[in-house]
Amino acid sequence: MKTLIIVSHPYSAQSRVINALQKTAESLSDVTVRNLDELYGKNTEAIDVATEQAASEAAERIVFLYPTHWFNITPMLKAYLNSVWTYGWAFGSGGDVLKGKELMVVTSAGASEFTYSHDGLIKSTMKEVLTPLKASALYVGMKYAECLAFYEVTGENKDNISEFQQQLIEKLQF
Repeated sequence: MKTLIIVSHPYSAQSRVINALQKTAESLSDVTVRNLDELYGKNTEAIDVATEQAASEAAERIVFLYPTHWFNITPMLKAYLNSVWTYGWAFGSGGDVLKGKELMVVTSAGASEFTYSHDGLIKSTMKEVLTPLKASALYVGMKYAECLAFYEVTGENKDNISEFQQQLIEKLQF
């Protein structure tokens, strides 16, 4: 399956997990990786909409790879959605370019999986935190795949990078 991975991390120099997952993805066949922060820095207005749309059109599956920070996507990923998934291209007024494609989220979190549970601090699962992305995917006619989330990436699980990489490979080769 032709896969486009959109990577975003506002502090990529500090990221061990997202950087390692990006390298893993780059080593796979039928995978194209576009790192928004490497391509455009922090300039949300610099996103090359035509290039990003062409990359999306060529893919059967789109993966967002980013750290969950304050229970949300990164600023560059939000800007990407705002500018690339525009009315008339992704949906509405005849646009259905993303219809039938799959959206998958791969994310990391510093907090524990328990924190992302109904009994934990935020009383919400990661699946629930990602509801806006699920809604966005469904709104433009995409299929929403089960997310892949890695927890405690700066704490207890900080040395489990090779395990995370293997899980990503298994998820992408499905």
